[in-house]
Amino acid sequence: MSPLTSLLRRRSAGVQSTVDARPADATSPSAALPSPSADGPRGGLVEIRGVHKSFGDLEVLRGIDLTIAPGEVTAILGPSGSGKSTLLRSINHLEPVTSGLISVDGEVIGYRRDGDLLHELREPEVLRQRTAIGMVFQSFNLFAHMTALENITEAPRRALDVKRAEAEAHARELLALVGLSEKAGAYPRQLSGGQQQRVAIARALALRPKVLLFDEPTSALDPELVDEVLAVIRSLASAGTTLVIVTHEISFARDVADTVVFMDQGRIVEQGPPAQVIDSPTHQRTRSFLQRVRTDSPTATTPEDLS
Repeated sequence: MSPLTSLLRRRSAGVQSTVDARPADATSPSAALPSPSADGPRGGLVEIRGVHKSFGDLEVLRGIDLTIAPGEVTAILGPSGSGKSTLLRSINHLEPVTSGLISVDGEVIGYRRDGDLLHELREPEVLRQRTAIGMVFQSFNLFAHMTALENITEAPRRALDVKRAEAEAHARELLALVGLSEKAGAYPRQLSGGQQQRVAIARALALRPKVLLFDEPTSALDPELVDEVLAVIRSLASAGTTLVIVTHEISFARDVADTVVFMDQGRIVEQGPPAQVIDSPTHQRTRSFLQRVRTDSPTATTPEDLS
């Protein structure tokens, strides 16, 4: 069993495990990354049914239906304004849906059923649900006044009432797994963009989520820092976590995703294996989008093209 698999299993066991985390240096996150594990845990089942989302008169999501199997990696592509980030934020109820349902492992997110009616949950109940749905933002969102270690331990201590010693031990294991063991005492201003994003990933893992959401995790990074973050995400895919990734990295989506979803104008236009959607798309809108991206940037796509 890989080190990351052991850490993820602790979420369901509810006890502290002894994890033999290998040492790593900050310049080589892959040195601490786990290898694929056949007996690893499966992530959460995400079911999205008939989801609509409007901001006033603007309908951003127009009837989204999507099932993401436990442990599956789903990459969401599409042009600016297609609704990708809104869909992602709806999964953990950062954006309440206008109609439709989103559930993780059968639990409706953000609402309580009462026959045919839905009542929005109170904030404490929503926060409890979010402990199972981690999110990594493109802008890192680290607390500037906290060290890397403190950023990671804050949520477990407050949301799960984990004792300081246990939270710090787990945080150090996670820092080792993302290649930042020696940066535990560093503040965000002392870290590169790639290092900050790796701390953000470790922070999301600290709650032992079933599902991890990534909103353009590399779009705010300099090109030379992108690979170190993508290496960490690749390791999570190998460990069996359910991942939903809004990304502008087409080649990364092809290599890592089980399913690629192409969105346009608030709808899912096409979905399927990367070999189908990226290499041999059947829908003209998908083909036009990919052709434009490749024409605009033959070697790499940009956030402006795909955000």
